[in-house]
Amino acid sequence: MDMRWHGVFRVAALAMVAAPVAAQTDPVEEVSVDQLQRRMQSGATSSVAITQAYLARIAAMDRQGPMLRSVIATNPDALAQAKALDDERRAGRVRGPLHGVPVLIKDNIETADPMATTAGSLVLKDNVARRDAPVVAYLRRAGAVILGKTNLSEWANIRSTRSMSGWSAVGGLVRNPYALDRTACGSSSGSGAAVAASLAAVAVGTETDGSVVCPSSINGLVGFKPTLGLVSRSRIVPISHSQDTPGPMGRSVRDVALLLSAMVGPDPTDAATARTVVRDYAAGLSTEALNGKRVGVIRPAGMPAALAERFDAALKVLRAAGATLVDVTPPKLDGLGEAELLVLKTELKADLDTYLATTPATVTARTLEQVIAFNRAHVAAEMPFFGQELFEEAAKTKGLADPAYRTARATSLRLAGREGIDAMLKTARADLLVEPTYAAAWLSDPVYGDQYGGPSASELPAVAGYPHLTVPMGLMQGLPVGLSFIGTAGTDAAVLSAGYAYEQRAKARVAPRYLAQAVVAPGLEGTRR
Repeated sequence: MDMRWHGVFRVAALAMVAAPVAAQTDPVEEVSVDQLQRRMQSGATSSVAITQAYLARIAAMDRQGPMLRSVIATNPDALAQAKALDDERRAGRVRGPLHGVPVLIKDNIETADPMATTAGSLVLKDNVARRDAPVVAYLRRAGAVILGKTNLSEWANIRSTRSMSGWSAVGGLVRNPYALDRTACGSSSGSGAAVAASLAAVAVGTETDGSVVCPSSINGLVGFKPTLGLVSRSRIVPISHSQDTPGPMGRSVRDVALLLSAMVGPDPTDAATARTVVRDYAAGLSTEALNGKRVGVIRPAGMPAALAERFDAALKVLRAAGATLVDVTPPKLDGLGEAELLVLKTELKADLDTYLATTPATVTARTLEQVIAFNRAHVAAEMPFFGQELFEEAAKTKGLADPAYRTARATSLRLAGREGIDAMLKTARADLLVEPTYAAAWLSDPVYGDQYGGPSASELPAVAGYPHLTVPMGLMQGLPVGLSFIGTAGTDAAVLSAGYAYEQRAKARVAPRYLAQAVVAPGLEGTRR
């Protein structure tokens, strides 16, 4: 869920204080999937050694040092999986680019490993399903090592309008590696912070509205929300079957494309995947992908000057890559937010009840109402900062046959798709749209929750089910910001390739420094007289 229902952005840039970090000689810091694969192919290292290095880095940085709290659990079977894949490699079998590469999985996605799938909630602390979600089964088939589970905004940020992104009762508050007092955004906050800090090369997140692209943008990553139905949603703690999807997160477009290629596949239990076509998304990446393309440019009103500066610099890179830029004025889409929220609340009740009915007997809550009751009985642990008013509103919805729900879904889909993204593309005769993903990370605030009122690119592609890629476009006062590439349904490969062409020219990503606080902006410190 995105941040559109949360407060007003509070600008605060504070003194720069370095936090302890792992040694710069760490062999996995800022290392790509291709580099890991080449090292294993050459015999310079092994999957076991790489997995051990990531586990050591998690221990040093997630549990100690900066204490990012981005990983809820490491997989007790990870080293055994790595050894088995090393044995396969020695026997001459290499499954593909992810063979032996450790991958982190958001903790609302089931895995067959001995780890609970909690969605960050104590009510699911014993949800050890011992089954793979299809997306995990595909990754395992591709040779990935399941390294562990990442922290998240509890229940994927759907419990309250006043939530603090990145916090869960199980995992605590995820901290942003660029400035530890800043949000890592959500709900895939742990996946974002962990990959930014090189606790894995890549991770899987999920998005309903903004939950892949926001933490990716704010943690200096590439994140991709695919066309709805490209990746299976089965055996994932749900919010909305109309909008939920897993998405890959990494430090480069190529890493994300490699991960996506291994995640895609049909799933007979998820009808939306019926037309999924398996392909190698990394093979289609081209530095010339923007040459001759028309790109619609959305300039959000009220952009902070520092963000506008980064956006203008990114547009210059697009022009240099051969793109023709056309300014686009977003249409007024009155009622979209209200319609989307009704859809999310209605589907949350229906979809979560269905999911909970499939969980092991160790999970005592079998309905949304029982989850609400559990939270009321455990207020100190579950609701120390914010409540559950969205859960309570969802519990009162009237089901998927409700005419108001059906109207809301038809309205939101029409406004976001045909009258939103598709209309802008048609008017501009453009191949894709670009805009800033979000502004920079706001302060984590347990009193007032998420204080963000800046631009957000997530809503239209999330509601329409269209592909959305964010790519780093540099730092805004020391904090990362991202550039969004948005296309119509099924243009995933083209969107990824456009982002790759931009990334390879801009080279705008800056590694995190684990500062205790954000860098002081010029002028805020004052002048002593």
